[in-house]
Amino acid sequence: MSTAYVTQIGGVPVLVLKEGTQRAFGKEAMRINIMVAKAIAEVLKSTLGPKGMDKMLIDSLGDITITNDGATVLDEMDIQHPIGKLLVEVAKTQDDEVGDGTTTAVILAGALLEEAEKLLDKNIHPTIIISGYKRALDAVIEHLRKIAIPVKRDDLETLKKIAATAMHGKISEAVKDYFAELAAKAVLQVAEEREPGKWVADIDWIQIVKKHGGSLFDTQLVYGVVIDKEVVHAAMPKRVVDAKIALLDCPLEVEKPEIDAEIRITSPEQVRAFIEEEENILRQYVEKLKSIGANVVFTTKGIDDIAQYYLAKAGILAVRRVKRSDMEKLVRATGGRLVTNLDDLKPEDLGYAGLVEERRVGDEKMVFVEQCKNPKAVSIVIRGGFERLVDEAERNLIDALSVVADVIEDPFIVPGGGAVEMEAAKVARQLAMKVGGREQYALEAFANAMEVIPKTLAENAGLDAVDILTELRHKHESDPEGWKYGIDAFSGKVTDMIAINVIEPLVVKIQALKAAVEAACMILRIDEIIAASKLEEKKEEKEKKEEEEEKEKKE
Repeated sequence: MSTAYVTQIGGVPVLVLKEGTQRAFGKEAMRINIMVAKAIAEVLKSTLGPKGMDKMLIDSLGDITITNDGATVLDEMDIQHPIGKLLVEVAKTQDDEVGDGTTTAVILAGALLEEAEKLLDKNIHPTIIISGYKRALDAVIEHLRKIAIPVKRDDLETLKKIAATAMHGKISEAVKDYFAELAAKAVLQVAEEREPGKWVADIDWIQIVKKHGGSLFDTQLVYGVVIDKEVVHAAMPKRVVDAKIALLDCPLEVEKPEIDAEIRITSPEQVRAFIEEEENILRQYVEKLKSIGANVVFTTKGIDDIAQYYLAKAGILAVRRVKRSDMEKLVRATGGRLVTNLDDLKPEDLGYAGLVEERRVGDEKMVFVEQCKNPKAVSIVIRGGFERLVDEAERNLIDALSVVADVIEDPFIVPGGGAVEMEAAKVARQLAMKVGGREQYALEAFANAMEVIPKTLAENAGLDAVDILTELRHKHESDPEGWKYGIDAFSGKVTDMIAINVIEPLVVKIQALKAAVEAACMILRIDEIIAASKLEEKKEEKEKKEEEEEKEKKE
């Protein structure tokens, strides 16, 4: 690592970069990058699979997160090295795109780089390795699309199995099946066919409300929306059956003028007239709501105390300052229309719900809008003994919702338990035999890297990785049905994964492979690291501080 970039002109040294700049190049730069990637992959390895362990992460404020979700672990680790940050991005992209497979993507990227390092030591150029990796990836994706099993989008039982696989080893086995059913039903409810044959399952329309207290089995799916607010007035009804709901984006208050206005009042009668007029305006608002048949009101703005009194007198349940995101969900769930001006409200703008009720959940009151006719937005209220458990349950549930949504949008599944990676290794080895030349080494390196997933699954389950890998390799290469076989971490045997319902969406596996190969190729292309001097930053900070101190003295 050199600290400045110096070149010679006629024997005179010329400084090209600023003093304090760090520079590494050639094999040294590659080794540093690969070492960082391997270290991060190593951290995540122990979390993989149903027998994976958890990590406890403590941030600078002392807040604790306990999880084995790859994206969460990397996000909370606050990694400083740029290559580390790149792998965090890989995990985040994987999470945003398909919601699962983050750990797999990062471990595979680490393994691909580890294998590449061995080839670099044999003087094989990085571009040959990159070319081989990309060729192997294309062949593997083509093969996976051929063997993937098509499923019906509305097959609840299959969707439950997929959700349960995503939650393996994350929450207790008893709760896993219950959560899997909630996830499958919730996603099926919000899924919609936008074009013939093209389905969209947007899990943003599934509202997740966390409240600690009770047990995980008290978690419930509400076919409607849960508003984390209480009814504004004590005299209002707390339960409305056959609710006709007005959704407002305007206040039930007399609006203040935008500019300061001075009004001279000379007698008590004028004050009374003022107050009466204000009451009159608010009464008219309530009369308008009553006349079109609304018996429930939700607004994103405020409700005046006098308006609250009139609403209560009219028997209308009202909730104020509802979040905009919750309001959008209410529109989709109740079929109502969000109105920005009360004068525009018509009977056909009202939404419908079979029941609107204020309930106590834990130590807070919440308003449940449920029994909607065909809600395209639903809610899941997660309960659990303590806050950390509820947080982890939410992360697991989001994984389950994501994989179900993936299968509804792209209805193909593949076996889990390392079966896909083992099949990918077989495809890469077969291709290596046909290719020959130096690229053959890269294809074999790709195959070896793929085997890190079944190997890690075996190690995390306390099994002999060498025996398991040997048996798996034999099964995949000799048996026509061998592609279905992976590791059953519970029995410790090589098993048909489809038969024991360990299945994953095809799109998750393809995305993980693509992300891993792209990250590895990008890191392999880097042959020089030039880190800017920290001296300038410190100097600027010092100057800023001095300026502030002088300002304070003057004041």
